[in-house]
Amino acid sequence: MTIQQLKTKLKTQPTEITFAETMQLIDENYTFTPTAFTNGNIKNNLGENSGSCKLFSFAIHEQLTKEETLLCFAEHYSTVLKEKNGGSHQNIRSFIQTGFDGLSFENKALKLK
Repeated sequence: MTIQQLKTKLKTQPTEITFAETMQLIDENYTFTPTAFTNGNIKNNLGENSGSCKLFSFAIHEQLTKEETLLCFAEHYSTVLKEKNGGSHQNIRSFIQTGFDGLSFENKALKLK
């Protein structure tokens, strides 16, 4: 799948996206360098929650909306929606509250190949 195909799928078939295919797409198109990042009140140390780091960086680079970004978390986002008061997937829960304004990265995580 290409980046444009993902963007189309986000609009036409968002429930058919998987987190694994989003990660694969990012890996195929970007070089990832782990970095510490903050998401609202959550501090992620270097190497922690690399999937979230990749996806948030990708969303910023590709100018995805908040909703499109959440949909890229696919089954993990669905879990959060089903478990409103749950304790899992804290980065997703924080992003729902703070959006892109809550994100900051110590270094640049992605570089286009």
